Amino acid sequence: MLHLAAEEPQSPLLPVWPEIVIGLICFSIVFFVFYKKLLPAINKALDERREAIEGGIEKAEAAQTEAQSVLEQYKAQLAEARHEAARLRQEAQEQGAVIIQEMKAEGQRQREEIIAAG
Repeated sequence: MLHLAAEEPQSPLLPVWPEIVIGLICFSIVFFVFYKKLLPAINKALDERREAIEGGIEKAEAAQTEAQSVLEQYKAQLAEARHEAARLRQEAQEQGAVIIQEMKAEGQRQREEIIAAG
């Protein structure tokens, strides 16, 4: 009994040193396994994902450049088609004016023939 009375009760706030040592050893083992096995796999996955994203961005930029080029070609073709349509419209108006002039002259000639015959 003297022996039990001589020991002071340990405070619940103070750590038990053997538990701390065992906890540190377990933590070190788990940390080492994560560091050697899991961390390289995570880094590899992140690198692959980064490369895939960068590749996707490059493809998107290339597609954007190609789309811009196609748009410029379309605009040039549209401008050329409008120019050609305006030229054809002008040509048709000129031909129409010539035909009207010829018809007026033909009508005048026929009128004069009718007057001379009658």
